Amino acid sequence: MQNQSKDPLHGITLQKIVEILVDNYGFDTLAELIPIKCFTSNPSVKSSLTFLRKTDWARKKVEDLYVKSIPKFKN
Repeated sequence: MQNQSKDPLHGITLQKIVEILVDNYGFDTLAELIPIKCFTSNPSVKSSLTFLRKTDWARKKVEDLYVKSIPKFKN
């Protein structure tokens, strides 16, 4: 029997998380849900990743939004 992780973030990169959130919400809605500069001012996946990799509290907010949104993505 295979043991699979119950952690929804297991095996998914930060880049994939940001891309999924942008595809589903867009930067405008992301900026409303998580008001951080990388989503509000000249947003791009690349600049967001640079900021989120350096800023633990912001990364946590993005990961939490992703986990909360998983049921929405599957529909």
